[in-house]
Amino acid sequence: MFKNYFKTARRNLLRNKSVTLINLLGLTTGIICTILILLWVRDELRYDKFHKNYDHIAVVIANRDFKNRVFTDYNMVLPLAGALENASPLISNAVVTTQNYNLTLRYKDVLLQKNGYTASGHFFDMFTWKFIEGSPARAIQDPYSIVLTQSAAKAIFGDKDPINQTMRVVEENRDVKVTGVVADPPGNSSFQFDFIRPFNYADESTRQMMDNWSGSRWRVYIQTAPGADMQQVDKIINTIKKQHDPGDKISTYFTFPMSRWRLYSEFKDGKNTGGMIEYVRLFTIIAFIILLIACVNFMNLSTAQSEKRSKEVGIRKTLGSKKGSLMLQFFAESTLLVLTAFLLSVLGVYLLLPAFNALVDKDLTLDISQPYFWIGSFLVILLTGMVAGSYPALYLSSFKPIKALKGTFFKGADASLPRHFLVVVQFVISILLISATGIVYRQIQYIKNRDMGYNEDNLIMITGTSDTDKNFAALKQDLLGSRLVQAVTRSSSPITQIWWKSGAPDWNGKPADLDLIVSGIRTDVDFAKTMGIKILQGHDFTGMPSDSASILLNRAAVEAMNLKKPIGMEMRFGDEKYNVIGVTENVIMESPYQPVDPMLTFYNPRDVGVISLRLNEGVLPQKALPVISAIFKKYNPAYPFEYQFADEEYGDKFLAEELIGKITNIFAALAIFICCIGLAGLASFTIEKRFREIGIRKVLGATVRQILLLVSGEFMKLVLISFLIAVPVTWWLMHHWLEKYTYRVGISGWIFVAVGALVLLLSLAVVCLNALRAATVSPVKSLRTE
Repeated sequence: MFKNYFKTARRNLLRNKSVTLINLLGLTTGIICTILILLWVRDELRYDKFHKNYDHIAVVIANRDFKNRVFTDYNMVLPLAGALENASPLISNAVVTTQNYNLTLRYKDVLLQKNGYTASGHFFDMFTWKFIEGSPARAIQDPYSIVLTQSAAKAIFGDKDPINQTMRVVEENRDVKVTGVVADPPGNSSFQFDFIRPFNYADESTRQMMDNWSGSRWRVYIQTAPGADMQQVDKIINTIKKQHDPGDKISTYFTFPMSRWRLYSEFKDGKNTGGMIEYVRLFTIIAFIILLIACVNFMNLSTAQSEKRSKEVGIRKTLGSKKGSLMLQFFAESTLLVLTAFLLSVLGVYLLLPAFNALVDKDLTLDISQPYFWIGSFLVILLTGMVAGSYPALYLSSFKPIKALKGTFFKGADASLPRHFLVVVQFVISILLISATGIVYRQIQYIKNRDMGYNEDNLIMITGTSDTDKNFAALKQDLLGSRLVQAVTRSSSPITQIWWKSGAPDWNGKPADLDLIVSGIRTDVDFAKTMGIKILQGHDFTGMPSDSASILLNRAAVEAMNLKKPIGMEMRFGDEKYNVIGVTENVIMESPYQPVDPMLTFYNPRDVGVISLRLNEGVLPQKALPVISAIFKKYNPAYPFEYQFADEEYGDKFLAEELIGKITNIFAALAIFICCIGLAGLASFTIEKRFREIGIRKVLGATVRQILLLVSGEFMKLVLISFLIAVPVTWWLMHHWLEKYTYRVGISGWIFVAVGALVLLLSLAVVCLNALRAATVSPVKSLRTE
């Protein structure tokens, strides 16, 4: 029986080739979009799941309450992990790591800079990494050992076996031995590294930090016992930390499970507000919306052909066919079409995946050998076939035999009403997607145009070394003497990042209940000049010895502290006293979407590791960089010359939003494309039905323009109705999305007008191109059978 259904379905599809091709194109495009989006969603949902202890790993973080806001801090003290290891049966393991940092490694003539972590001994017990060579249990027992990734080992040693080879760590002037090689971390891993090395607890500075319970700059991870009460674990962590550091009264420590690291990474005022999960949900919805639009095309064109199939239905019913068997017939047609579209889509995905991977910066693959692929394929084909065939099956199988054979079923408006409704649904979705992408784009541009407080153009940042510290005066002189460089300075962090936060200092007249979190940076002379930061009051550092007891405040600090006359005020950090000598404009160093923190700038030319230099006006970077590189090689020969442009680093802060905007733009365009090809098919069918009417009108004197307006008017009304529905829905959704940003753009009406005009013009072009053939054909041809 089912064989006959599919045989008949194949014949019907081949008989109506133009409609079949239109449906096939729409469904194939929709399924390709759906597969690509779902591959991206699947990769996001599988972040870190390759770790064997995935369900039992958590990072320890703290909410630090500074009254003006709660700051969620991942930085922990070094000895915390060791204290937690044996604190409770609920905690089976604890690991401490540094944050990701760069290391310069030398092997014979090979000199490379790689990034990685220093980690405590149980790192490879807690986290699962595929060892190609070496043993996880013994890999980082020796303080002078190092584990490399496969790609790093290949870059350094070539085809030579790296195990037990020694390399020089240039920064530390010591050798390390390679004790293991692991596979490169997958793209959906929270840890991305080239090396892992152990802490050297014999080192004097490390020993001192192991006794320091107030200096927080490490990450602490715990592995809990199965079924552990996480609230009890949080209580244990707080108890241990505050036993060793009773002065820490502003912090509340808690565990954040690995399952939430990627998708729920955003915190605001100490509360978890989401993160990538919002985009995962958004694109999952978009995937099914695009597929739904393609299904609506099938419904529309199938019901539009109802008159051609009516006699078939009438004869089948007269011969005894039941409604159920007719419905199965129409479902068989839709499923066969979807199956064909799916096979074409798989080929399309393989062809488009490299470009899509480049767009989303991932390494997604479509592995047809995996069971999930076949399960997912079956569900997509079945559900799409059912959805696409549902309305035609119900509509066509409901015809009364007598009316169907007489041709007296649904006439006039009643016949076209369902199709009009489906067209409106399609265009509502398309207008919503296009309008939303326009608002996202405007929001990104609005934030990009926000005053950063410094000049990012031609500003280059270079990581300093012990050699550049020792030779900085000569290095700076040669750079300025090249006449390519306008100004040079040093700081404790790049202008695009903040590496130090603290409670606010004390000052005379400070309110007793005022607790502030402030950011800090240490700098050398010419910091404001090099960065292009405006001094609002007072003056910059001059390099005099008195500067060591001086600080600059930014405008946000003056406002938060409610200082009327800040210049000359004394600020105190414990026993250390500083005199305010200047007030600077606010500088955006963290998220451009958030207000600028109160900032303190200290003069400290001894503890600054980032060199920043500004090129002279009109100097091309490609001309200046070889000269700058040669000067650095002169004073810093042991290290490779590595640099970043400030504008590129600042631009990285928009990567997520720009990526989302690009993806949404592409799929919005594809959605309107699917709508248009469906509209073209529907217009073609409508024109075919009115072919003789158009001929009669031409005989009676109608012009081509009048006929085009007649045919297109019906469809333009549908687009206008779609526009009126889509605008308030889009406004409500995007208004809700914009509320999460402190600095946000208003939703302008011109966006909707522009989108509406675009969709209207596209629709008009599609309909008119189809109508033009009928409008220009000779009436003799259209009326010859009358």
